[in-house]
Amino acid sequence: MPTYTYACRACEHRFETVQSIHDAALEACPECAGDLRRVFGNVGVTFKGSGFYRTDSRAAAKSNSAS
Repeated sequence: MPTYTYACRACEHRFETVQSIHDAALEACPECAGDLRRVFGNVGVTFKGSGFYRTDSRAAAKSNSAS
C-alpha cells in the first residue's frame, strides 16, 4: 500500500500515513482537527545517456545520406 504525506492548513503539522489507493483522503488534522491537504512530492525519474533528444538520431541520418 502507498504512503501518503499530509499537511494541516491551520497548524502546518506534517505526517505520513499508509492507505489503500481506494481509501478516502483524510480530512482532519490529528493535532488540531484543522483541514488537511495531501502533499505531492517530486517524481524520482532520471534520464541518463543519449537517445532522448531529436538531434541525437538526426546526426546519424545526415552522415548516412551524405555518403
